[in-house]
This record gives sequence, C-alpha cells and structure tokens, in this order.
Amino acid sequence: MDRRSFLTSSLISTGALPLLRAGAQIPKRPYNKHINLSIIGFGGIVVMGMEQDEANRTVADAIERGINYFDVAPSYGDGEAEQKLGAALVPHRKNVFLACKCERRDAAGSREQLESSLKRLQTDHFDLYQFHAVSSMEDVKDILAPNGAAETFLKARKEGKVRHLGFSAHNAEAAIALMDAFRFDSVLFPVNYVNYAQGNFGPQILAKAKEKGVARLALKSMAHTTWKQGETHTYPKCWYHPIDDPELAHKALRFTLSEDITAAIPPGDVRLYRIALEAAPDLKPLTAAERRDLLASAHGLEPIFRA
Repeated sequence: MDRRSFLTSSLISTGALPLLRAGAQIPKRPYNKHINLSIIGFGGIVVMGMEQDEANRTVADAIERGINYFDVAPSYGDGEAEQKLGAALVPHRKNVFLACKCERRDAAGSREQLESSLKRLQTDHFDLYQFHAVSSMEDVKDILAPNGAAETFLKARKEGKVRHLGFSAHNAEAAIALMDAFRFDSVLFPVNYVNYAQGNFGPQILAKAKEKGVARLALKSMAHTTWKQGETHTYPKCWYHPIDDPELAHKALRFTLSEDITAAIPPGDVRLYRIALEAAPDLKPLTAAERRDLLASAHGLEPIFRA
C-alpha cells in the first residue's frame, strides 16, 4: 500500500475521515419492478463488537446516506449481529429492506431458526429470507427433500413472515441446480474480479440467474486473495484477505457493479465498510480497457472461490 492509501485507510479506521461527502447519496437499482435497493448494502457483521449506542449511530448514518438494504445471519457472532442490528433498526424498520439467512437444511430446524431470527431482529417479517452458503449438491438435496428447509420457506411466505426467497451461493454447480429446481427472487453470490480471472467463478451463476429472471446480489467484491500460511489476520471479521487500499477497492467495487447486479455487500469490518461507503457515489462502470487491465492484474493471486 502506498503512503497516500495508507494514510487514507488509517484516517478511515480512526474515524477522522468523513463517511461520505456531504449531500452525496448512494444510488439505487431495481431489485424487482416494485423495489429499489441501494447499490451498497449493509452487512450485519459491521455492528458486531460495537456497543449498542455506536451500532445505532452507524445504522442511522447508513440510512441517512441512502442505504436501505441490510443483510444479516444468525451465525454472525452467534446472534450478536441480529440482536444489535435489530435494536438499531427499530426506528427505521418500515423504510428498509431487511434480508436474513438460514443455515439449517431441514424443515423443523429452519423453522426454529426463522422464529429466533425474527425475535432477535424485533420484526414480524423479513423482506428477503435466504438459504445461507449453499456449498454442495448435498445442500441442494437436503433443502429440497421432503421435510427440507424449502418447505419452511414456502410456508413462511404464505404466512407473511417472509416476502421474497433467495439463497447465498458458495458453489457454482449447486447454485445452478438450485435455481433450476426452485423459483427464487434473488441469489447472493461472489462477484469479484480475482474469482472471475483466476477461478472462473461467478459468470455462470450470473448467466443462470439472468436466464431464470432471478435478481442478482453480490458478495465478496472487496476480497483480494486467501490468507497465507502463518500470515497475521489483520481483519479478524474476514476469513479472506480483503482489499484495504481505497484506490484498488474503488476499482474492485466498480468491477462488481459493472456486472448486471442490483447491489454489493462490502466486508463486515467497519474500516472496509467505510471505504465502500465513501466510494459509493462515484462507482461508474469500468471501461473495456479498465476491465481488461484489472482482470490481468489478478494474475498469480489465489481466488477465494473456484468453479
């Protein structure tokens, strides 16, 4: 990281740099015909480790700046993220699109998890409920089996406890199979220039989602590579090595949002989230030359996902 990038990152991490230029609002894109989402989402992991007052201020600031898309899961801090985000969203709930996830693959377990998440988040419904981290064909089989989690999702939608259905994908084959077998509103998956260039991961999920008319939401836009053996994990909330250089992060986010997607969720570390927040108003599509150069720059990097 050069001196300018280091200083910028340091200022952001200490709170000395404004989160966003005054008056600049985060743009929105269509999720469907009726709902528009901020192109940068708020990952619930951000509020983990914060006191509730700080979490409240962070969420309120995000909403003031135009973020209306919030995403969380029960595994984030073993419920801590749900509890703190839920409390912070109480004054704003009717004005945001709240997405939650379910790790359980059976009907009974997923029902238990759904009810627990609703309680922690102090809401009577989720705008989007997702199967979390679908990583194998075995996951697909279990979700769709008799007494599988898909039954809970469909019943919960009829009950009004969830409004849209989706899943997050960590495996391309499984993602494609699940979209072929079940009607989803959206898929949340890694859209990342290193994965595209070095792992051929992402384009096939995007293509299938477009074919099926499924909205696309992005993860891991600011992932760089895997942690090396023995390397100090300077971002404990990230299981991968994130991009913390603001200039490269800006390019990586532009790459992701140049794809045909609705929104991207930045990493859960507050320092990285603020880099994305600061960049959000100026995320213009990459030119063909910029895209080619960025993909070429990934040579030699280990992608965090491969097809």
